[in-house]
Amino acid sequence: MSLQLIGPFTQLITMADMPLKGALADEQLQIIPNAGIITKNDTIVEVGDYNTLKEKTNQKEVHFVEIEGESVCLPGFIDSHTHICFGGTRANDFAMRNAGKSYLEIAKAGGGIWDTVQQTRKATKQDLVNNIIKRANHLLQLGTTTVEVKSGYGLSVEEELKMLRAIKEANKTTAQQLISTCLAAHTLPKDDSKNHAEYLQHIAEHLFPTLEEEQLTTRIDAFIEEEAFNREAVTPYFNKAKEMGFAITVHADQFSTGGSAIAVDFDAVSADHLEASGDKEIQLLANSNTVATALPGASIGLGVAYTPARKLLDNGACVAIATDWNPGSAPQGNLIMQASCLATYEKLSTAEVFAGITYRAAHALRENNIGQLKPNFKATFVTFPTKNYQEILYQMGRLTPNNVAVDGKLVFQAK
Repeated sequence: MSLQLIGPFTQLITMADMPLKGALADEQLQIIPNAGIITKNDTIVEVGDYNTLKEKTNQKEVHFVEIEGESVCLPGFIDSHTHICFGGTRANDFAMRNAGKSYLEIAKAGGGIWDTVQQTRKATKQDLVNNIIKRANHLLQLGTTTVEVKSGYGLSVEEELKMLRAIKEANKTTAQQLISTCLAAHTLPKDDSKNHAEYLQHIAEHLFPTLEEEQLTTRIDAFIEEEAFNREAVTPYFNKAKEMGFAITVHADQFSTGGSAIAVDFDAVSADHLEASGDKEIQLLANSNTVATALPGASIGLGVAYTPARKLLDNGACVAIATDWNPGSAPQGNLIMQASCLATYEKLSTAEVFAGITYRAAHALRENNIGQLKPNFKATFVTFPTKNYQEILYQMGRLTPNNVAVDGKLVFQAK
């Protein structure tokens, strides 16, 4: 393919060459006015002043993609923690929770994770594929170009495979990249007589080899919590996963502490949730290579405290921000809205929020060619119809993208 020159953008925020860990000031943002991007195939060749780039290129060999009107351009957003492969709804859970019912009361009334497990098991693989594509398309229109998608509502070898095969199939159709994660260690299935350790041993022995053989995922997740899995049960499970070359990620410190320590001990790529994390957990994460992923959607959906993102950053942690889109606690799926709320309550700079949904989120997924707009990175970006980048978070989700490009191709344009 010939070279493309895309632009002009009123402002281009590159997110390039910024620190991976710790606090960030807005003055650290690299902002290029009247900017353009030269691409070849799916990759960025050069970014800079649009007029200068235009003069440097031979117009006979360059395809021009004109961006009309005011626009702020950012790397495509990365949602590094979602559960968008599921069947059914949990609207009744939300209503009951807001009416004052406890988690146990909701579960006894037929709600909770097990409700989604039953509805997901009833769905065909094609039903799940269609649901993923529909939700992924919604995320694309909000500027999200890479989406992590977990299993975890199957809770048996057969049903977990159905979910992960559906994610792989959907990825062939969606415009953005879907990255799958096996969350068979979500909770102990109610229809299985095995205890926690026995269940995980069964999954490791009978599911992991097929994951490897069919290349369904490279990532293994577990929910570490009193009502889910503890250190004793998960240790041989994670050991087996690491032995087979899988990356580890952890649902940690959502309601009680302990999960973040397990994540650090197993050199997990990320520890996600962290709403219950205290000073000890913050120091552990800050001194590790594990990304601390905040999930403000769960805080909003459950009405609980936010991840202590300010303290994590000030202590030197790498903080990513994701939606946790799931049918129970976080059904919103709007990354900018949620990140704006987190920024308000935790007093995060715009640079810290943008980093958390671009290159730091990419690091949580170990994707090394997305999340920044610079040479040799993917030409994947989102634009907003404004001349001031500060408007994006200020409007808290009301300002929506007018262009989304993946691998150098415009895949969404607002009408």
